[in-house]
Amino acid sequence: MTSKPAKAAADLDDPALRDRAVRAASGTLPFDVLLTGGRVADMVTGELRAADIGLVGPMIASVHPSASRSDAARIVPLDGAIVAPGLIDTHLHIESSMITPRGYAEIVVPQGTTTICWDPHEVGNVGGLDAVRWAVAASRDLPLRILVEAPSCVPSAPGLERSGSVFDASALSEMLSWPEVIGIAEVMDMRGVIERSTHMSTIVQAGLDSGKTVFGHARDLKDAPLQAYCAAGVESDHELTGEDDTLSKLRAGMTIELRGSHPAMAIEALHAFEKLGHVPQTVTLCTDDIFPDDLAARGGIIALMRLLVGAGMRPLDVLRCATLNAARWLRRNDLGLVAPGRRADLVVFGDLDSFPVERVFVSGREVAADGVMTVPLRPDACPAPTSTMHLAPVTADMFRIPVPGIADGATVRIHTVDTPRFTRWAEREAMVRDGAVVLPDDCIYMAVFNRYGANSPPGLGVLAGWGTWHGAFATTILHDSHNLAVFGRNPTDLAVAANALIACGGGMAAVIGGKPLSVLDLPVCGLLSEDPPHKVAERFAALREASLEVASGLSYPLVKLVIGASLACNPGPHVTDLGITDGMSGRIVTDSLIA
Repeated sequence: MTSKPAKAAADLDDPALRDRAVRAASGTLPFDVLLTGGRVADMVTGELRAADIGLVGPMIASVHPSASRSDAARIVPLDGAIVAPGLIDTHLHIESSMITPRGYAEIVVPQGTTTICWDPHEVGNVGGLDAVRWAVAASRDLPLRILVEAPSCVPSAPGLERSGSVFDASALSEMLSWPEVIGIAEVMDMRGVIERSTHMSTIVQAGLDSGKTVFGHARDLKDAPLQAYCAAGVESDHELTGEDDTLSKLRAGMTIELRGSHPAMAIEALHAFEKLGHVPQTVTLCTDDIFPDDLAARGGIIALMRLLVGAGMRPLDVLRCATLNAARWLRRNDLGLVAPGRRADLVVFGDLDSFPVERVFVSGREVAADGVMTVPLRPDACPAPTSTMHLAPVTADMFRIPVPGIADGATVRIHTVDTPRFTRWAEREAMVRDGAVVLPDDCIYMAVFNRYGANSPPGLGVLAGWGTWHGAFATTILHDSHNLAVFGRNPTDLAVAANALIACGGGMAAVIGGKPLSVLDLPVCGLLSEDPPHKVAERFAALREASLEVASGLSYPLVKLVIGASLACNPGPHVTDLGITDGMSGRIVTDSLIA
């Protein structure tokens, strides 16, 4: 049996704190902090109203008429600025920003984000339960409330890929017993849930038995499969694909998480709200995956809020999605409102057009102002997991499709994975030379090496529709098993790119003419760096620039394409360390050559 969930706001229910707050609200004790001359963004009534706010310790003690009180240890004049609840990001992977939780807090807290929900399934896939324990420990004692979820799909598609660990129901039950863990992270093995596989049924049941939340990943599900997925106990989705999909998920009772990593789909969802005539209370906001340079330059949740307002959504509706709706979804009654008795997580905005952040308070303490932290961040308390590349150097000969017994000049047919992102099965004709397939001019290789000690040949596939290539690109950020993947046409470039990452412990590398153009080393699980976040952002931006030289003519940024090219849980063909696999049919093709 898992333990009863700990009460999230237990610190606010300390009787001495409640006594002080009541006395301060009644006027018999002064406030610790008094915010004066501001306007409250009321998430219940939809009003912007003038009010002063008195804080006692971590709690809001009073929201009262302007200039009616002046008794406080500290008075903060706001000069008409707007006070809103702290912003809540309902689903993300810190790993996609390639920095540690400490570095993540340094960037997003000054942007107004005070609470995030972290699914550490990236580090979990690499390092198992020990890596998730590190994620929990690294999230403590920061001015950012990091609510950790228990990774549900390690690997994300059992039988179709191999990762560094396998989580079963007992592993989920253990993680769910930890007080920092708020529920089961996105359940990506949709086929396993719908077909009631023992593996996935027992994992979801562990979440239900714990009394904690079961987060979802319902990409392309509709009609009966969607109903079945929800009936299994899964409660949310961030994989929205358009207006109709948004409506079907809302009608199925799901909490939806509009995500900043797919802004076009977030804007599509606005059409669904227009059709309904309102924004449902089950709409929240998330970033999901965001690169370090984007996070630093444009922001996390705040960037999505600006996007939605620019697309025509009412600012107060946007704020409600990022605060009260999110708090209700997370069962955090202490968050999401500027009201007495609630936690003093507050953001002071200059206006609600572009949401300029002037001040940020977390549990009553001012922690950021004018875009920078105003309090020191503690050093990381535990060593990060490194040394996760258990793979010998590769050779150029590994990047070929052998065709034994076929004469030069003959033609054969090969399987291809057509079109990036929304992939489909296809076939092509190719010539034979020196006992191997000659890659068609408009195709590239994708090779995926298991980096967890399997010592097996790579899964090798042929991708079509990936533009024109002048070199190779390698990555160990490869959702979701994070094996080593290499993309390109020239076998020498492919081997150089792969070996650069094997040598540095993982990351990303761009190669042209047998020489690395840019290497981003990410030694923590092959996913993260402990360097200062601005340095990681600069180095990643340089890698992005190098990627433009490696490949051209793509309809989508190369870096984003490569990290999702092995998403085995999604419909359609994807190359994994086992071959070409299909997340919905379960098909595996281990040889690109068609017999």
